[in-house]
Amino acid sequence: MSFTSLLLLREFLAIFEIGTAAHSQPRVSYFFDEQVANYHYGEKHPMKPHRLALTNHLVTSYGLPQYLDVFHTRWATDDEIREFHAADYVEFLQRVTPDNVAQLTKTFSQFNIGDDCPIFSGMYDFCKIYAGASLAAARRLLSGDADICINWSGGLHHAKKSEASGFCYVNDIVLAILQLLRVHPRVLYVDIDIHHGDGVQEAFYHTDRVMTVSFHKYDGEFFPGTGHIDERGNGMGKQFAVNVPLKDGIDDATYVALFKQIMRATIANFDPSAIVLQCGADSLGCDRLGCFNLNISAHGECVRFTKSFGIPLIVLGGGGYTIRNVSRCWTYETSVLLDVDLPNELPPTVYHEFFAPDYQLHPVLSGRIPNQNNAAYLNDVSRTVLEQLRSIQGAPSVQMQEIPPDIQQFLEGKILVKLF
Repeated sequence: MSFTSLLLLREFLAIFEIGTAAHSQPRVSYFFDEQVANYHYGEKHPMKPHRLALTNHLVTSYGLPQYLDVFHTRWATDDEIREFHAADYVEFLQRVTPDNVAQLTKTFSQFNIGDDCPIFSGMYDFCKIYAGASLAAARRLLSGDADICINWSGGLHHAKKSEASGFCYVNDIVLAILQLLRVHPRVLYVDIDIHHGDGVQEAFYHTDRVMTVSFHKYDGEFFPGTGHIDERGNGMGKQFAVNVPLKDGIDDATYVALFKQIMRATIANFDPSAIVLQCGADSLGCDRLGCFNLNISAHGECVRFTKSFGIPLIVLGGGGYTIRNVSRCWTYETSVLLDVDLPNELPPTVYHEFFAPDYQLHPVLSGRIPNQNNAAYLNDVSRTVLEQLRSIQGAPSVQMQEIPPDIQQFLEGKILVKLF
């Protein structure tokens, strides 16, 4: 029996054991600031915040806001960003601009500024917008007013405590998880970006209160060069970093089956009380920087499966560099989170010509790269990861304390401005 067939059989046999959420409509909050799409890394840089405008226009044109609580939130403050990032690094981000860049070049190597992470106009404001949205998402989840919170501008998983990395300057994911940990005993982080979620893994590498699970390409050289299956955490965090290294060309059926098998075991063993899901769309086929064969439906099936457990969920963006496919993917995944079916024909928007020549929600993105993930390799990865998860021997406990003051302020309704 092939690897994929075996996993599908296991999926069928296990379906009655999954504790899924009730079939009532989930309460979904959606965070978007139109300004976030107006920043520009540079003409030849692959990161294009404009993809967020395309996404929001599609979400709106499909009529999805009628099912959403849509919020425009305040920007993150300097103090909030310093809850994870080092003070000298935050001070650098505050000060540096294209106009004074020559005066600060001596510190570039210290903070990893360069071609991947350039200095551009409004850079720190851009960071405060997307980080503020992720923080607001975490706080709304904590308030109990939403089951799912979406921030497609977030998910910048490479940023480290004291340096930029991989187009990421502020790690909004870590900031959001730190908020969740004020109330939730255990938070699960799941990353389906093609690049390893190294910044988040590093931040929580020594704790058992956050489990990080990353599905990514790994060959030791592909950026960021981390994510080997033997990276498992350290100290109290030993076994709580899970890495699923994949090779070029993985296809829909294999990826989804592997994802479901590992995530079912992860949730059963770790028993999270909240989940943060990073949906980097560079794992789609035909991505400018990617090398997988995933279609939008398969990417979205991972979102659907994660949602099915009924655990409070934050869904974030991340990578994705063929922007017409990024926007289609995140629009589709918004509909998945809402349990709303969308027609394949795209509705008209001001960006309609971006989607030529097919003008469809689900273009064919598969089959461009040979699949190097054979059954033997995938069986070995699956067996190793499942053995790691079994070694946890029960979810870790934590002594809970009184709700911190800043969360209490949110529960009293002092943070969000609802748009409609």
